[in-house]
Amino acid sequence: MTYGLITVCCLLFLAGPASGLNPSYGSGDALLAGQRAYFHRWGVVPAELFEGSARAALTPATALFVHGSWVHLLGNMLFLYVFGVLTEERMGRFQFTLFYLGCGYLALLAYAAANADSEQSLVGASGSISAVLGAFLYLFPGARVTSLLPFLFFLPLRFPAWVVLPFWAALQWLAAGRAGQGPGVAYLAHLVGFGLGLTFAWVRFGRATRVKAAPAPSPEGENQP
Repeated sequence: MTYGLITVCCLLFLAGPASGLNPSYGSGDALLAGQRAYFHRWGVVPAELFEGSARAALTPATALFVHGSWVHLLGNMLFLYVFGVLTEERMGRFQFTLFYLGCGYLALLAYAAANADSEQSLVGASGSISAVLGAFLYLFPGARVTSLLPFLFFLPLRFPAWVVLPFWAALQWLAAGRAGQGPGVAYLAHLVGFGLGLTFAWVRFGRATRVKAAPAPSPEGENQP
Protein backbone atom coordinates (compact mmCIF):
# COMPACT_ATOMS: atom_id res chain seq x y z
CA MET A 1 0.00 0.00 0.00
CA THR A 2 2.91 2.37 0.64
CA TYR A 3 4.01 1.98 -2.97
CA GLY A 4 0.41 2.40 -4.11
CA LEU A 5 0.04 5.68 -2.22
CA ILE A 6 3.29 6.96 -3.69
CA THR A 7 2.17 5.99 -7.19
CA VAL A 8 -1.23 7.68 -6.84
CA CYS A 9 0.30 10.90 -5.51
CA CYS A 10 2.87 11.00 -8.32
CA LEU A 11 0.33 10.30 -11.08
CA LEU A 12 -2.09 12.93 -9.79
CA PHE A 13 0.72 15.45 -9.54
CA LEU A 14 1.87 14.77 -13.11
CA ALA A 15 -1.70 15.18 -14.38
CA GLY A 16 -2.34 18.36 -12.37
CA PRO A 17 -1.25 21.94 -13.02
CA ALA A 18 1.53 22.08 -10.41
CA SER A 19 3.82 19.79 -12.43
CA GLY A 20 3.73 22.15 -15.42
CA LEU A 21 3.63 19.11 -17.72
CA ASN A 22 -0.07 19.07 -18.61
CA PRO A 23 -0.56 21.35 -21.65
CA SER A 24 -4.31 21.62 -21.03
CA TYR A 25 -3.61 24.10 -18.21
CA GLY A 26 -1.74 26.45 -20.51
CA SER A 27 1.21 28.55 -19.38
CA GLY A 28 1.99 31.84 -17.69
CA ASP A 29 -0.96 33.52 -16.01
CA ALA A 30 -3.35 30.81 -17.22
CA LEU A 31 -1.26 28.15 -15.54
CA LEU A 32 -1.10 30.12 -12.27
CA ALA A 33 -4.88 30.60 -12.33
CA GLY A 34 -5.32 26.90 -12.99
CA GLN A 35 -3.11 26.02 -10.05
CA ARG A 36 -5.05 28.29 -7.70
CA ALA A 37 -8.37 26.86 -8.85
CA TYR A 38 -7.08 23.29 -8.55
CA PHE A 39 -5.76 23.80 -5.01
CA HIS A 40 -8.97 25.55 -3.99
CA ARG A 41 -11.08 22.69 -5.31
CA TRP A 42 -9.15 19.76 -3.88
CA GLY A 43 -7.30 21.36 -0.96
CA VAL A 44 -8.53 22.37 2.49
CA VAL A 45 -9.75 25.96 2.76
CA PRO A 46 -10.27 26.50 6.53
CA ALA A 47 -12.74 29.36 6.06
CA GLU A 48 -15.00 27.06 4.03
CA LEU A 49 -14.50 23.76 5.84
CA PHE A 50 -16.87 24.36 8.74
CA GLU A 51 -19.72 25.86 6.72
CA GLY A 52 -21.49 22.48 6.46
CA SER A 53 -20.74 21.74 2.81
CA ALA A 54 -20.36 18.04 2.03
CA ARG A 55 -17.76 18.84 -0.62
CA ALA A 56 -15.67 20.88 1.81
CA ALA A 57 -15.89 18.09 4.41
CA LEU A 58 -14.15 15.74 1.98
CA THR A 59 -11.24 18.07 1.28
CA PRO A 60 -9.07 16.95 4.24
CA ALA A 61 -9.03 13.56 2.48
CA THR A 62 -8.54 14.77 -1.09
CA ALA A 63 -5.84 17.25 -0.02
CA LEU A 64 -3.65 14.32 1.07
CA PHE A 65 -3.11 13.41 -2.58
CA VAL A 66 -2.40 16.92 -3.90
CA HIS A 67 1.04 18.55 -3.86
CA GLY A 68 2.04 22.06 -4.75
CA SER A 69 5.49 21.64 -6.30
CA TRP A 70 8.09 19.09 -7.30
CA VAL A 71 10.03 19.71 -4.08
CA HIS A 72 6.87 19.27 -2.03
CA LEU A 73 6.02 15.98 -3.77
CA LEU A 74 9.49 14.47 -3.74
CA GLY A 75 10.15 15.40 -0.11
CA ASN A 76 6.90 13.85 1.08
CA MET A 77 7.24 10.71 -1.03
CA LEU A 78 10.81 10.13 0.14
CA PHE A 79 9.70 10.27 3.77
CA LEU A 80 6.77 7.96 3.03
CA TYR A 81 9.04 5.48 1.26
CA VAL A 82 11.69 5.43 3.99
CA PHE A 83 9.34 5.13 6.97
CA GLY A 84 6.15 3.74 5.46
CA VAL A 85 7.31 0.31 4.31
CA LEU A 86 8.29 -1.04 7.73
CA THR A 87 5.36 0.66 9.45
CA GLU A 88 2.95 -0.94 7.00
CA GLU A 89 4.62 -4.32 7.47
CA ARG A 90 4.11 -4.07 11.23
CA MET A 91 0.49 -2.83 11.03
CA GLY A 92 -0.72 -4.78 8.02
CA ARG A 93 -1.99 -3.34 4.75
CA PHE A 94 -5.62 -2.63 5.71
CA GLN A 95 -4.88 -1.16 9.13
CA PHE A 96 -2.04 0.95 7.73
CA THR A 97 -4.32 2.39 5.04
CA LEU A 98 -7.00 3.39 7.55
CA PHE A 99 -4.30 4.76 9.86
CA TYR A 100 -2.72 6.82 7.07
CA LEU A 101 -5.98 8.31 5.84
CA GLY A 102 -7.53 8.83 9.27
CA CYS A 103 -4.53 10.52 10.86
CA GLY A 104 -3.99 12.69 7.79
CA TYR A 105 -7.61 13.79 7.80
CA LEU A 106 -7.54 14.67 11.50
CA ALA A 107 -4.21 16.51 11.20
CA LEU A 108 -5.55 18.75 8.43
CA LEU A 109 -8.81 19.21 10.31
CA ALA A 110 -6.89 20.36 13.38
CA TYR A 111 -4.87 22.82 11.30
CA ALA A 112 -8.06 24.19 9.76
CA ALA A 113 -9.69 24.58 13.17
CA ALA A 114 -6.69 26.55 14.44
CA ASN A 115 -6.76 28.79 11.35
CA ALA A 116 -10.51 28.94 10.83
CA ASP A 117 -10.46 32.37 9.16
CA SER A 118 -7.78 31.50 6.61
CA GLU A 119 -8.72 31.36 2.93
CA GLN A 120 -5.38 29.85 1.95
CA SER A 121 -5.65 26.39 0.37
CA LEU A 122 -3.80 23.65 2.24
CA VAL A 123 -2.57 20.61 0.32
CA GLY A 124 -0.14 17.75 0.86
CA ALA A 125 0.32 14.43 2.62
CA SER A 126 2.39 15.92 5.44
CA GLY A 127 -0.15 15.13 8.18
CA SER A 128 -0.36 11.48 7.19
CA ILE A 129 3.39 11.09 6.77
CA SER A 130 4.03 12.76 10.12
CA ALA A 131 1.72 10.15 11.66
CA VAL A 132 3.81 7.45 10.01
CA LEU A 133 6.92 9.00 11.60
CA GLY A 134 5.27 8.97 15.03
CA ALA A 135 4.25 5.34 14.68
CA PHE A 136 7.71 4.40 13.39
CA LEU A 137 9.32 6.02 16.41
CA TYR A 138 7.26 3.86 18.77
CA LEU A 139 7.52 0.63 16.78
CA PHE A 140 11.19 0.85 15.79
CA PRO A 141 12.95 3.21 18.23
CA GLY A 142 16.36 1.59 17.70
CA ALA A 143 16.25 1.50 13.91
CA ARG A 144 19.14 3.34 12.29
CA VAL A 145 18.12 6.25 10.07
CA THR A 146 20.46 8.03 7.67
CA SER A 147 20.22 11.82 8.05
CA LEU A 148 21.68 14.71 6.09
CA LEU A 149 22.42 17.59 8.46
CA PRO A 150 23.03 21.04 6.91
CA PHE A 151 25.24 22.24 9.77
CA LEU A 152 27.50 19.19 9.21
CA PHE A 153 27.87 19.93 5.47
CA PHE A 154 25.15 17.39 4.57
CA LEU A 155 27.31 14.44 5.55
CA PRO A 156 25.20 11.23 5.65
CA LEU A 157 25.19 10.13 9.29
CA ARG A 158 23.25 7.24 10.82
CA PHE A 159 21.38 7.76 14.08
CA PRO A 160 18.73 5.69 15.88
CA ALA A 161 15.13 6.70 15.28
CA TRP A 162 14.73 7.78 18.91
CA VAL A 163 17.29 10.53 18.19
CA VAL A 164 16.28 11.60 14.68
CA LEU A 165 12.49 11.69 14.95
CA PRO A 166 12.14 13.59 18.26
CA PHE A 167 14.67 16.07 16.86
CA TRP A 168 12.50 16.45 13.75
CA ALA A 169 9.39 16.92 15.91
CA ALA A 170 11.18 19.56 17.99
CA LEU A 171 12.05 21.48 14.82
CA GLN A 172 8.39 21.40 13.79
CA TRP A 173 7.37 22.71 17.22
CA LEU A 174 9.83 25.59 17.05
CA ALA A 175 8.84 26.44 13.50
CA ALA A 176 5.12 26.29 14.34
CA GLY A 177 5.63 28.94 17.00
CA ARG A 178 7.08 31.30 14.40
CA ALA A 179 4.70 30.50 11.56
CA GLY A 180 2.41 33.29 10.42
CA GLN A 181 -0.68 33.47 8.29
CA GLY A 182 -0.65 32.82 4.56
CA PRO A 183 1.33 30.38 2.41
CA GLY A 184 3.97 28.29 4.06
CA VAL A 185 4.51 24.98 5.80
CA ALA A 186 1.68 23.57 7.91
CA TYR A 187 3.82 22.80 10.93
CA LEU A 188 0.79 22.37 13.16
CA ALA A 189 -0.51 19.59 10.90
CA HIS A 190 2.90 17.92 11.19
CA LEU A 191 2.78 18.04 14.98
CA VAL A 192 -0.80 16.80 15.23
CA GLY A 193 -0.09 13.98 12.78
CA PHE A 194 3.07 12.97 14.64
CA GLY A 195 1.23 12.91 17.96
CA LEU A 196 -1.66 10.90 16.51
CA GLY A 197 0.71 8.34 15.01
CA LEU A 198 2.70 7.93 18.20
CA THR A 199 -0.46 7.61 20.29
CA PHE A 200 -2.06 5.10 17.93
CA ALA A 201 1.02 2.86 17.92
CA TRP A 202 1.25 3.01 21.71
CA VAL A 203 -2.43 2.14 22.20
CA ARG A 204 -2.60 -0.48 19.46
CA PHE A 205 0.67 -2.31 19.99
CA GLY A 206 1.53 -1.64 23.63
CA ARG A 207 4.86 -3.16 24.55
CA ALA A 208 4.89 -5.58 21.62
CA THR A 209 7.36 -3.65 19.51
CA ARG A 210 10.15 -4.82 17.25
CA VAL A 211 13.36 -3.04 16.32
CA LYS A 212 14.53 -3.39 12.74
CA ALA A 213 17.07 -1.70 10.57
CA ALA A 214 15.52 1.18 8.66
CA PRO A 215 16.07 1.86 4.97
CA ALA A 216 18.08 4.93 4.06
CA PRO A 217 18.53 7.77 3.35
CA SER A 218 16.17 10.20 5.07
CA PRO A 219 16.66 13.95 4.60
CA GLU A 220 15.32 16.42 7.06
CA GLY A 221 12.36 18.68 6.56
CA GLU A 222 9.28 18.73 4.41
CA ASN A 223 7.42 21.20 2.26
CA GLN A 224 3.93 22.52 1.74
CA PRO A 225 2.93 25.46 -0.43
